Amino acid sequence: MPDDGLPFSPACLRNQDPILALLRRWLAPNARVLEVGSGSGQHAIHMARHLMGVRWQPSDRQESLAGLAGRIALEGQDGLAPGAQVAPPLVLEVSQPHWPTGPFEAVFTANTLHIMPAAAVPHLLAGSARVLASGGLLLVYGPFRYGDRHTAPSNGAFDAHLRSLDPAMGVRDAEALLAEAAGLGLHLLADEPMPANNRLLVLRKGNEGRGG
Repeated sequence: MPDDGLPFSPACLRNQDPILALLRRWLAPNARVLEVGSGSGQHAIHMARHLMGVRWQPSDRQESLAGLAGRIALEGQDGLAPGAQVAPPLVLEVSQPHWPTGPFEAVFTANTLHIMPAAAVPHLLAGSARVLASGGLLLVYGPFRYGDRHTAPSNGAFDAHLRSLDPAMGVRDAEALLAEAAGLGLHLLADEPMPANNRLLVLRKGNEGRGG
């Protein structure tokens, strides 16, 4: 853990390279990416150091912005891939109507849906649909249930823990999420398995994806 007094996520450190491998596959060259819930800023910096030309816009809730801005200021301008940029982070409350001005080629969010209140998840989907360019991608990383079943006992235990802290939190059902997204014009392209029983859902705006 860095001794710089700024937020640091061991989970980000563990999952950044598997996520990067899939972003290399899915992101268009020179993509403009909005990250929702950037947290410590580690993903923003790591992706910009490895993806040529990416223009990464971090964002988070107001209470998290100071630490995020500190990390971006400290590490977000040096050692970047050719043409890559990390913009100063913006305040984003997903339930509010004012999102960053698009269009973006991609919206990326990692390990946020199970932390935000269940009522906020539809707002995340709707906001993403608004700011994405036609053909743009929504990329959602984290644990999911399928048909109300967890993919591993550890995910079930994690879900129970979250709900004990706040009944509005919890591991989301992927099928329900995808059905709601489809109603907003966001259609599944891929459901990628990831380490530690996580998934990366890849949805595209405006064109039917896998399975409609």
